[in-house]
Amino acid sequence: MSEVPLLFTSRKLPLNVAMIQVSPPDDFGWTSLGISVDVTMAAARSADFVIAQVNPKMPRVMGQSFIHVNDVDLIVEYEEDLLSVLLSAVSSDAAKKIGRHIANLIEDGSTLQIGLDAMSQATVQALSNKKDLGVHSQFLTDDIMHLYATGNINNKKKGINEGKMVASMAIGSPNLYEFLNDNPAVDFHPSDYVNDPFVIAQHNKMVSMNVAHRMDITGQVAAEASAATRFAGVSGIPDFVRGAKRSPGGKSILMLFSTSETEDGLQSNIVPQLNDTITVVPRGDVQHVITEYGGVNLFGKSVQERVVAMISIAHPDFREQLFNSAKDRGFIGAERTLGEAARAVYPVQLEEVINRGGEKIHIRPAKPVDERRIQEHYYNLPKEDILSRFFGQKTVFARAEMETRSNADYVNDLTLVAIIGDFGFGKVVAVAECMKLSRENTAEVAFSVSEDYQGKGLGTFFIKKLAAAARANGIGGLIAYTFPQNKAMINLFKVLPYKVTTTNEDGDLLLSCRFNELAD
Repeated sequence: MSEVPLLFTSRKLPLNVAMIQVSPPDDFGWTSLGISVDVTMAAARSADFVIAQVNPKMPRVMGQSFIHVNDVDLIVEYEEDLLSVLLSAVSSDAAKKIGRHIANLIEDGSTLQIGLDAMSQATVQALSNKKDLGVHSQFLTDDIMHLYATGNINNKKKGINEGKMVASMAIGSPNLYEFLNDNPAVDFHPSDYVNDPFVIAQHNKMVSMNVAHRMDITGQVAAEASAATRFAGVSGIPDFVRGAKRSPGGKSILMLFSTSETEDGLQSNIVPQLNDTITVVPRGDVQHVITEYGGVNLFGKSVQERVVAMISIAHPDFREQLFNSAKDRGFIGAERTLGEAARAVYPVQLEEVINRGGEKIHIRPAKPVDERRIQEHYYNLPKEDILSRFFGQKTVFARAEMETRSNADYVNDLTLVAIIGDFGFGKVVAVAECMKLSRENTAEVAFSVSEDYQGKGLGTFFIKKLAAAARANGIGGLIAYTFPQNKAMINLFKVLPYKVTTTNEDGDLLLSCRFNELAD
């Protein structure tokens, strides 16, 4: 989209006639292109003959949106309603879940680009608790107007064009168009500025948020027009995807509903391969992908890692089929399995960020993409910690063993990880495991913490969180096996508000508690 104006101005795509719609001229003869500056400015400046419809309902928008009446060949005065798209009153559970995942990615002080079709419920939910946001976007929408009205957007920390919401066009309700009229907080510029990846990259913490309609398991993206967007042709999504990734602290987010209803029933929007459609964003440009089943970061990942990641956020009904298709195509090894993750629904409510010594540590359930990071965590443990965790000097942590921890069902088996660093590239510094023992309706727990993070209360945090999750899943209590001299593990059980029983079994110590038996 950023290069379309050049087609007109260079006369590579010569225009004989440009028909534009403008606001009434001011006392100096200047009219505004109003809600559509994008490629319209280049068209008006390049065409052999310019016809301008003067519409009193067109708002006068600030920025590089003005054309003088002397540059117009024919003026037609005609008042009519502007094209508007009213907000949907339907609340989508899937969109709300996507919003919860997005909220964890967007920081205060971010600059935003929000696609026209970007799921209003998800967008508002994700941003309603954020501060000092800015806007540099192809479109301005009602959602952006509402976030500005509530003070979430103030454009103070953009790093460029501070104090201004910058866009090239708007589409929404009549209230939005009234908001734009003579508003000094809004600047509209042509697409060769707004969509320029080099301009986009100059913003602080630039975040692009767009909707994909379909993706394949390697990350290729289709984002064709829909009933909500009402346009087709060249998309501005690639411009913002590339620009946001190059911004200081920036990121690109693609939102995707995992399924769509069709005449033939439920259809997965994550497919083995994109057929009969145009790829809008190539896999190499894709970073964060969010569905209602979770979020993954594909940037810098191998094909095998991409495939496992995409399948992990697909609808559970289609994961096995996608996994088998990936094997058939040679994307993943024949020995790989999905295990219990095939039907698992990621419990986003268990995600939490804690602060230890000024460092943010992300606590969340393990995902299939965490297999290698959990493996690296175990390999980096001191020998004495490996002995206390695995009751022997274990030297090999095979992939198959790691799969049992990362491919959990989150009910009978739950692994929590503590991660530092960027989403998708973080380091696992602690692992907490919880496995249900059906006969006793209890869950066995085990913990490991990297040496540099011991003594920071991660074990205490983990055991409380596992106990709460176990209770919520109908499990009656917790048990753990340890060495009698492992005072840390013994004391860990004592932080729970339940009666703790200790039993010696063949030289090992069995710790147990029942959730219906409170401590004295």
